[in-house]
Amino acid sequence: MPEGPSIRIVKKDLTRFIHKRVVAADGYTPAFDPYILEGKTLTDIKTWGKHLLLCFNELTVRVHFMLFGSYKIDERGKKNASLQIEFSNGMLYFYVAKMVLIDKPLDEVYDWQADIMNDDWSTPKAIKKIKAKPDKLICDVLLDQKIFSGSGNIIKNEVLFRAKLHPESRAGAIPDKKLKELTNETVKYSFEFLEQKQAHTLSKNWQAYEQDECPRNHIPFKKEELGKTKRWCYYCEKCQKKYK
Repeated sequence: MPEGPSIRIVKKDLTRFIHKRVVAADGYTPAFDPYILEGKTLTDIKTWGKHLLLCFNELTVRVHFMLFGSYKIDERGKKNASLQIEFSNGMLYFYVAKMVLIDKPLDEVYDWQADIMNDDWSTPKAIKKIKAKPDKLICDVLLDQKIFSGSGNIIKNEVLFRAKLHPESRAGAIPDKKLKELTNETVKYSFEFLEQKQAHTLSKNWQAYEQDECPRNHIPFKKEELGKTKRWCYYCEKCQKKYK
């Protein structure tokens, strides 16, 4: 599932369609009739975590790529499109993606302060939310989109390693100073992720995710499916402290 930085790249790729009129729209999305987009103008493109938001005059189309979603510009794929939009300057196709129609102001739908890459991100608010879930494992907290919108399994593993936190640490047992370090590191790494992804060097710079050995202690990483989310965790038993 694409993480927040990857959705930022999609947004950048699609900026050519901003202020362009929809000539025709089609697709098999059950959420709405694509025809309602015809004649409308794409006024803006926003992101919230893993959500791509196509803003039209009175409505917004939310695109979630899930596990296998993709998009193409001016090139039809082999599968039927979830949504295809013909703009006055080109074609846009979405495949195996979940669409939702939003007819409310986005400020009423989204907490921008929870988006790890948004200018309105709030570290104090994130820490407050973490403390409200004292028994939750930190590996699950980092995947909670209401707290860290845009964070996924790559960000989770890399940030826990950088902050020297064991993934099974209980949120309520982690000191305030360490929580602040964790939240700041999450934001910092998200922008590094974006830069490395654009340079096609992301996987070359992973310190923990899908790695075999701890680069600090040169001992094998533990690899386990942990937490309620049962997502893969890569961690060092020596340098990542468990707070119980």
